Amino acid sequence: MAERLQVIRQQPETVIDWWAHAGASQSVLAAAYPQARQLRVEPEARARPAVRAPWWSATRWRRELAPVAEAELPASAGQLLWANMMLHAVADPALQMQRWRRALAVDGFLMFSTLGPDTLAGLRALYSESGWGSAHAAFTDMHDLGDMLVDAGFSDPVMDQERLTLTWATPEALLGELRTLGGNADPLRFGGLRTPRWRLRLLAALRERAADDGRIALEFELIYGHAFNPPPRAKVAGETLVALEDLRAMARHGRRPAG
Repeated sequence: MAERLQVIRQQPETVIDWWAHAGASQSVLAAAYPQARQLRVEPEARARPAVRAPWWSATRWRRELAPVAEAELPASAGQLLWANMMLHAVADPALQMQRWRRALAVDGFLMFSTLGPDTLAGLRALYSESGWGSAHAAFTDMHDLGDMLVDAGFSDPVMDQERLTLTWATPEALLGELRTLGGNADPLRFGGLRTPRWRLRLLAALRERAADDGRIALEFELIYGHAFNPPPRAKVAGETLVALEDLRAMARHGRRPAG
């Protein structure tokens, strides 16, 4: 996704790094925009109140801002919103996109990546064949994500995808890395605690799927999306209500209500 930063000509004053801890993109964004402020947005559980550093501390002069909880982020907080590999972890992607648009300034740019529905198809097949319920929560299709962007009010959305195959030497290594992606949040998952005997069955089933070289492979579908946040437009009706914030934005950009 970092390669796609080249399409952005405008230099943002503030870059919003959504779920920065999960995306692990601070160094990439700092290299691309060394003069911009880095605003890290985290879920409520990860965000902490900022502690004012002493006047002599170097942290007082850094351009990086303290983490902000999603619920506390003001509107129009930045010109670029970067969300790397986190959208598949939210329960309502469409609602998340509405939050993104609110956080972006007018004419701001959104860039995100997420896992697509072809991800972990082999693991899903294993669970299905064994009657183990769902292996993970469902991933959203690329075209549905594009529709959600339009419904949220973004303009000129562009979607792209690629497939990667990762391999592991042992099933233990495979499961250990998958755990870094999060837990199984699917409501249809197995309702109780798994047993050590079940874990041994899972490890054995994964070993059976190893290739001739002994390595176990799983495929991942990566979806990339970007879009602009256009100036607000109000449709003319018998009575038209326009928020004061939107009215100011329309005046700054010379927009008229849509007829």
